[in-house]
Amino acid sequence: MAQPVGFFTDTTLCIGCKACEVACKEWNHLPNNPLEFRGSYDNTGQLDHANWRHVRFVEQPTKSPDKPIAWSMMSDVCKHCANASCLEVCPTDAIVRTEFDTVFIQQDVCNGCRDCISACPYGVIGFNTNTGTAQKCTFCYDRLQNNLKPACATACPTESIKFGPLDEMRQTAARRIDALHQQGMSEARIYGDKEYGGLHALFLLTDKPEAYALPSTESAVLPSRNNIPGYFTAAITAILAGVAGLIAFRRRGETTASPSPSGGGAPSSPSPSPGGAPSSPSPSPGGAPSSPSPLAGEGRGGG
Repeated sequence: MAQPVGFFTDTTLCIGCKACEVACKEWNHLPNNPLEFRGSYDNTGQLDHANWRHVRFVEQPTKSPDKPIAWSMMSDVCKHCANASCLEVCPTDAIVRTEFDTVFIQQDVCNGCRDCISACPYGVIGFNTNTGTAQKCTFCYDRLQNNLKPACATACPTESIKFGPLDEMRQTAARRIDALHQQGMSEARIYGDKEYGGLHALFLLTDKPEAYALPSTESAVLPSRNNIPGYFTAAITAILAGVAGLIAFRRRGETTASPSPSGGGAPSSPSPSPGGAPSSPSPSPGGAPSSPSPLAGEGRGGG
C-alpha cells in the first residue's frame, strides 16, 4: 500500500480566488454552475456531485469599531474520513479505500441508493441524475497514480492548499499553529486531527468550527453504525420495545374479553325477551342466578 496522503488547508492564506474550484472542474470534467444570485459572493453554494471543491465565504464579527466584520475563506472538500460512514453503509461495496488510504466511489458498482449521502456528516456527496450514481471528490485519484498532486493544490496561488503524505501535513499544520500562537492568534486551531477517527483533510481555523459549517469536536461523534456500543444500545432498545408491546397487547386482550361495565360496577340489565318481558338470568348449577366472575369484575375495574 502507498503512503497515506492528505490535504492541509490554511484558511489564513486563502484569498477566495476559487482557482481550486476551477481546476477541479476542468480536470474532472464537472459541469459549470448556473449563474444565480445567492445573496453572497459565493456562487457555488455547497459541495455536491458537480462541486468537489467549494470556497466558503465566512463573515466574522470583530472587536474593532473601524472594521466590525472580517472575511475568512475556506476551501472545503471531502474529508476522506478514517472512519468513513459512507463506506460502511454502502450496500454494494461501491465505496472503497484506495492504496492511498482515500475514500473512492466506484461508478460502475454504485446502484444509486443514496445511503452514503444520508450517512455523510459533512454533506459532501451528491447524486448525479444523469449517471444515477453518487459522486464526490476523488483526491484526483488518476493524478495520484501518476505521482501528481491533485489539481486544486496545484492551482492554488497562495499555497493555502497543501498536499502530501498525511504525517507531513500534520507536522506542517502543527508548526503553522505554533507560529500563529506566537504572533498572538491564540484562537487559531487545527481541525481534522481527531474528528471521525482523523481526517485526510486538515484545516487551520481562526474561529470555532461551527463558523465554517463544520461539526465541533464534541458533536463530531461517530454514528451508531460505526460505534460498537451503539449496537448494544439498539439491541436493548429493541428488547424493551418488544416487552412493552407484549404488555400492551395482553392488556388490550383482557379489556376486550371483559363485559361492558355499567354504572357502579353492577351487572347490566337483562335484554328483553321477544315477548316483551325481561328474560331471567340463566340459573347456576345450584339454581341461583350466576354472579359475575371476580376476574371479570377486576378486569372492569382495573382495565
